[in-house]
Amino acid sequence: MTFRNKGYCYCCASTVEFVATSDWWRDDYRCTKCDSIPRERAVMYCIEKFFPQWRNLSIHESSPVLGRGANRRLAKEAPAYITSQYYASVSPGTIVNGVRCENLEHLTFDNETLDLHITQDVFEHLFDPAAAFCEIARTLRPGGAHVFTTPLVRKDQPTRFCASLAPDGTVIHLTEPEYHGNPISLEGSLVTANWGYDITNFVFETSGLFTEIVFLDILDCGIRAEYIEVLITRKSPRKIAPAAG
Repeated sequence: MTFRNKGYCYCCASTVEFVATSDWWRDDYRCTKCDSIPRERAVMYCIEKFFPQWRNLSIHESSPVLGRGANRRLAKEAPAYITSQYYASVSPGTIVNGVRCENLEHLTFDNETLDLHITQDVFEHLFDPAAAFCEIARTLRPGGAHVFTTPLVRKDQPTRFCASLAPDGTVIHLTEPEYHGNPISLEGSLVTANWGYDITNFVFETSGLFTEIVFLDILDCGIRAEYIEVLITRKSPRKIAPAAG
């Protein structure tokens, strides 16, 4: 059953028609102009609302779908916006076909050099999310933030880890293997974690940073679906010592 409505798309900054072609709106409720999906529109909405100066910020987005979602506007309007992908066989920091290779668990950025990190549906595929959250905290400037989505499928139940790595690199499956689509791999990406709302505790315990969960349901902006919560992890601004005397 098809559903249609008109509204404003934050990903292409246009008045558009949104069309849902199935009951699974998370993937199938699309903007007819830019093809964005609800979680992408939710991320761009939060960037606009919480970081209105985003055009002047140093922004890194890991693993975007190029030309779609937040990438569409950030690439055009934010001069200090860069993207990266993870290529297992390439050294981090290397440029491959114009795209920087980065491993979120071992970033090559210097300390406190970025204002925003953006990741969308990445953290359910990492084997060491603790290391990734620490690396994001390390590379954020004081006052910076990590804006991200990851399906909070466990909701108020404890997070369940689905796979881990043995010392020799062998994948240990803790549950039946599940794969999600990957924009640079036909094999897809293994799900390593089914996160719950307790992800905020995990981020704090591993990186020392606080995270808020933003729940959005704005049909007029094409923001409605399951598991489209936007998480915002903030690094505190550096305190300025009072003047002596």
